[in-house]
Amino acid sequence: MLVGATSLIALGLLSGSSCSANSSTETQLRQRYVVAQAQGAQVAEDSSFERPTLDEIPLREAEPQVQLSEEEWRARLTPAQYQVLREEGTERAGSGELLHVKEDGTFVCAACGQELFSSDHKYDSRTGWPSFYAPISEEAVGTKMDTSHGMRRVEVHCSRCGGHLGHIFPDGPAPTGLRYCVNSASMGFTPADEAPADETPADEAPAGANSDGTAP
Repeated sequence: MLVGATSLIALGLLSGSSCSANSSTETQLRQRYVVAQAQGAQVAEDSSFERPTLDEIPLREAEPQVQLSEEEWRARLTPAQYQVLREEGTERAGSGELLHVKEDGTFVCAACGQELFSSDHKYDSRTGWPSFYAPISEEAVGTKMDTSHGMRRVEVHCSRCGGHLGHIFPDGPAPTGLRYCVNSASMGFTPADEAPADETPADEAPAGANSDGTAP
C-alpha cells in the first residue's frame, strides 16, 4: 500500500533522493515530491526485493585519462554541457532530450565519447531524468560520496574524463536495486543500427558535439 502524500513529501525531503540540488526552492520541492512518489510506487511493486543501502554503494573515484584546462572544456562543450559536466550542475527535471529515448543503443559521454550506459538498462523511474539500473560496465564510471547541499548522495562521473553525470540512489529496480539518475546534457546517444563510434580524442572533439559528431 502506498504511503500518503505527506509521508511522500517527507521522504523526498529527508532522503536527498533528487538529482537536483541547484534549483529554486519551489522547483526543488516539486522535484523531490515527484521522486518520492516514484519511490513509493517502486517499493509497492517490489516489496520482496531487498535493495542496498546508500552506504553499500561501492565508491570508486576515477582518475581521468583525459585532462584539459577549464578554458579548453568551455571551448568544446555547450554551456548546458559545461554546467553539468564540469560544474556538477543539474538540468531541470523533465527537460532532458534523452529522457524519453526508447530506441536500442548506447549512451555515451558528451565530453569524451566513452560508452556509459546501454538502453537495455534504462527504465522509466518517473523522476524526470534518464535512469538506469546499471552502467554498461563497472569500468565506465567512477563514484564518490557527495555531501553538498546538506545531503549525502553518491555522485557518478565518466571514468575517462571525470565529467559529472548525476547521482546514484538505492531505490532502483532489480537486479541491482540502484538508480543511476543521469543528466541528458552529460550524454549523447548512438542508435544500435549505427556503427559504434570510437572514443573521440579530447583534442579532436568538436565543441558541443557527441561521439557521433552530432549536436546534443
